[in-house]
Amino acid sequence: MDISTIEQAYRRYAHFYDFVFGPVFQPGRRAIIECMDCRPGERILEVGVGTGLSLPLYPKNVFVSGIDISRDMLSQAQARKERDGLDNIVQLAVMDAENMEFEDSRFDKVVAMYVASVVPDPERLVDEMRRVCKPNGMLVFVNHFRSRNRFLSTCETLLAPLSKQLGFRPDFSLDRFLDETGLKVLDIYPVNIFHFCTMVEARNNKPFIPEEEITPVFATT
Repeated sequence: MDISTIEQAYRRYAHFYDFVFGPVFQPGRRAIIECMDCRPGERILEVGVGTGLSLPLYPKNVFVSGIDISRDMLSQAQARKERDGLDNIVQLAVMDAENMEFEDSRFDKVVAMYVASVVPDPERLVDEMRRVCKPNGMLVFVNHFRSRNRFLSTCETLLAPLSKQLGFRPDFSLDRFLDETGLKVLDIYPVNIFHFCTMVEARNNKPFIPEEEITPVFATT
């Protein structure tokens, strides 16, 4: 998976994404926003906002920013914002989730819906989410992870070589994701039809420290 591959895949999906993936994944979107328990005045970042299917679900008294690598998907999110009069959506921007342009500790809560199995480097994604989230803020993910059912897991492994064409990794491992990112997990539970996806609620336990502020430690003899 690389940025150009992702852009190409979601350029194909853009015109029918809502029809195919809207109803199937909308319960997960609702569950994740309910889980976030947004408070008045909070600043929320949605990474991989896509066509903006989740935008009408946010409370009107929070300030939501959304980013996506796909201009085609984001143009539909912008149209949804204008059509539905979503004045609390303060920003929709084309941006690489692994190299965000936001300053440190800008957001109270950062959410990634169906993104972790799409980006080239999931660990880098989580690092960037931590950086732009306030210390001890909330990080939330919802994603399809590799099934623990042996038959389904085998099918996902067989589909893995088609990741570039699909635009995501069908065999994405939850255990590996949690191990490599070191997330402080508060809760994990299944969402969507047939519990096809999993929601992970975590606390921002590792505030980002710029390299220039890291004091080198020298060994003594």
